[in-house]
Amino acid sequence: MTGILDSFGRSINYLRISATDRCNMRCIYCMPPEGVPQMSHSEILSYEEIRTVAQAAAELGVNKVRLTGGEPLVRAELPKLIKMLSQIDGIQELSLTTNGTLLKNHARKLKQAGLSRVNVSLDTLKEDRFQYIARLGKLKDVLEGIETAKKVGLQPVRVNIVVMRGINDDEILDFARMSYENESHVRFIELMPFKGIAESVPSIEVRQHIGMIGKLEPCPSITGNGPATYYRLAGAKGTIGFISPLTELSFCSRCNRMRLTPDGKLRPCLLGEDEIDLKVPLRNNASMEQLKLLILKAVASKPEHHHLKETNDRPVKRKMSQIGG
Repeated sequence: MTGILDSFGRSINYLRISATDRCNMRCIYCMPPEGVPQMSHSEILSYEEIRTVAQAAAELGVNKVRLTGGEPLVRAELPKLIKMLSQIDGIQELSLTTNGTLLKNHARKLKQAGLSRVNVSLDTLKEDRFQYIARLGKLKDVLEGIETAKKVGLQPVRVNIVVMRGINDDEILDFARMSYENESHVRFIELMPFKGIAESVPSIEVRQHIGMIGKLEPCPSITGNGPATYYRLAGAKGTIGFISPLTELSFCSRCNRMRLTPDGKLRPCLLGEDEIDLKVPLRNNASMEQLKLLILKAVASKPEHHHLKETNDRPVKRKMSQIGG
């Protein structure tokens, strides 16, 4: 078993790193139309500082790293960071989550730098609806980015859909059919309960709807453990996954991750407000052993589960773009 055991026996082997808080879109569940106040360049971690944190985590047993944002591809010279991380002993998988709008122009360089695969966030296949949900960007660019990523070998490409009642839930079957038609791996995600945005659609309801076109058979993840449960429609080469933080009782029991914010805070739980500052120690020349102790402290403070059920709302001290959900 790899990773660091937390207080509840979970193996924490996955670090999500938010490379930037900036984004070239304004998705309705992530940002207001005007965006959010941006961190200054001096506030965010340098690539060298990110590499140091990843090195310390790897020496403790973390073997998976994912780069997120904001939109990670808006940060200059991102392939440089990917190359730095890919050279760390112990990191077996290096992936990236993107909105896909810039992927077509960057995919080959990302692959050459050492990136393993990508997840692309895409909540609709309709151009007018894309403009409503994302506010900025073009659907055409995202679809071309997905195809380019496949061609250069950033596979499996996963397509992530946040399902919102009355907004895009009528496209569930269109996305599910993608697992037949072009071997896509699609994942339906329950919307976090943000006030005034939309109603979340439970994963069980999505599964039942997909059952209209075929039986979903459970299957293992194609890239190891994580928060999703996976299924396959008979005859499909692609898979269909469900990420169900609101309705799946065992969801948190499988959590294997920590999150590093752009400004160097290590968060044990996406939906909690606890953070451990790594930036100040980094900039005060902390030793590798000191950084490891801080990481172990964060892992030890990881809660058994989130508290969405109790509060019916998530904390709002940071927007999702500032965490790297």
